[in-house]
Amino acid sequence: MAGIKALVGLSFSGAIGLTFLLLSCALDQYGVYWPFFVLIFYVLCPIPHFIARRVSDDGDSGSNACRELAYFLTSGIVVSAFGLPIVLAHAFVIQWGACGLVLAGNTVIFLTILGFFLVFGGGDDFSWEQW
Repeated sequence: MAGIKALVGLSFSGAIGLTFLLLSCALDQYGVYWPFFVLIFYVLCPIPHFIARRVSDDGDSGSNACRELAYFLTSGIVVSAFGLPIVLAHAFVIQWGACGLVLAGNTVIFLTILGFFLVFGGGDDFSWEQW
């Protein structure tokens, strides 16, 4: 039952983050849909972790090069997701208010993704592999 409550909470926070992103595009004073390109980063973010988890063996407790590379690539994707709206706002493609809403949405979405991996990524009997 605790897994279902966590899943509902993560779904709710993901909906809040996507609402911020949608508001940054659809409000009349902003009116451009360039911030939706951040969705690409949301999809790409967990992929290095999934690949590293599949490739690496968890037998050793030391540093694993594949896992470290996955952390590096994931952090690059997250930084790029925060950098894209700032660059778009600096180039006057979007307004700074829309940039703020995208950054708020990014924060909520990436915390939701982190929460998903913390709750369901432990490898217990109730893990993300069931979904």
